[in-house]
Amino acid sequence: MTDATAAEEGIPAIIEGEPLKGKHVLIVVENLPLPFDRRVWQEARTLKAAGAHVSIICPTGKGHEKRFEVIEGVEIHRHPLPLEAKGALGFLLEYGAALFWETWLAWKIFFKRRFDVIQGCNPPDLIFLVGLPFKLLGVKYIFDHHDINPELYEAKFNKRGFFWQLMRLFEKLTFMSANVSIATNESYKKIAVERGGMASDRVHVVRSGPDLSRLKLVPPVSSWKNGRDHMVGYVGVMGEQEGIDLLIDAVEHLVREKQREDIQFVLVGGGPALDDLKALTAEKGLADFITFTGRAPDQELFEVLSTMDLGVNPDRVNAMNDKSTMNKIMEYMSLKKAMVQFDVTEGKFSAREASLYAKPNDPIDMADKIIELVDDPVRRAAMGKYGRERVVSELNWQHQIDPLLAAYKQALSL
Repeated sequence: MTDATAAEEGIPAIIEGEPLKGKHVLIVVENLPLPFDRRVWQEARTLKAAGAHVSIICPTGKGHEKRFEVIEGVEIHRHPLPLEAKGALGFLLEYGAALFWETWLAWKIFFKRRFDVIQGCNPPDLIFLVGLPFKLLGVKYIFDHHDINPELYEAKFNKRGFFWQLMRLFEKLTFMSANVSIATNESYKKIAVERGGMASDRVHVVRSGPDLSRLKLVPPVSSWKNGRDHMVGYVGVMGEQEGIDLLIDAVEHLVREKQREDIQFVLVGGGPALDDLKALTAEKGLADFITFTGRAPDQELFEVLSTMDLGVNPDRVNAMNDKSTMNKIMEYMSLKKAMVQFDVTEGKFSAREASLYAKPNDPIDMADKIIELVDDPVRRAAMGKYGRERVVSELNWQHQIDPLLAAYKQALSL
């Protein structure tokens, strides 16, 4: 079997030896419903294939309103949350409600079937509070480190102060509570060791690699191009720190200064800044050039990824984004799409020659790089081919299965 064939087969139905057979794993996620959270869903399916009984606690969300559901043998317990948080009071309400439901459901699940491990997926760095009482009963706690929250807070509010210090405290307490930590990249592992005080051998790097058996090209759908010759796509969260406002500035430069009216931009994803970004687009008179889909089902997502000529990642260069691995980059590469992004450390590590890199937070240079690729289909194809080969050989989910299971084996002393 070739490496490419193995990669495209996805997660095995059964992992050889079923190393976690007889174990019960509880995964707690606060910010996204399952199976919408692709990383956590791949982790859950992998643990299930390794023989574990897997339960998940997560919020409800659009398209995932059922309070209880079993998908592929994984039990999903969902709970309601207040509207997406804005401001200190909003976050207090959201986190308080989430902790209430997570704690209630965790004890409900435990009394039905005792679990051996809780895997807490941040943000926020408060889920250790759910796990602490169970640690007294011998349950192990694994921290799945998705976001660096002190840097996220600083990126959102452009300041430090009391709440930043509180984030650092919660981060420290989370690492102190964890028997084992899972990092999404080497930058996060360094934080776990240096800031979190964890032993290096208890931090396992499990990247957010795509499952190539599920991420497939589909026939292009020309209607997404809105009658234009070219299309640039974005897939991700619509938040303040994602730099979508910089992308809108880049589009404005393309349309007004460069007179390029032949490029349609399609942005897939939901988030707290979506309405503001739509308003900004309308204010600039760019609504005909930028399509916002909101949170989209897989079919629409794959249509956009398959139809676009190239992808864009406008994440601002800051301490948060510089150290974080973005799923959108892997998705572009998996489907042979070249991309343009700002020059961030982990983004550059992932994409390498599959991307052009604009000057930090410079929308005009990003616009110039977009034109450079739009007008050079041969180069785009070569970059897309390189990106796909890199995902297949090094970065897809097949390469993350062993480190994930190693983290669990260590936590359970197997």
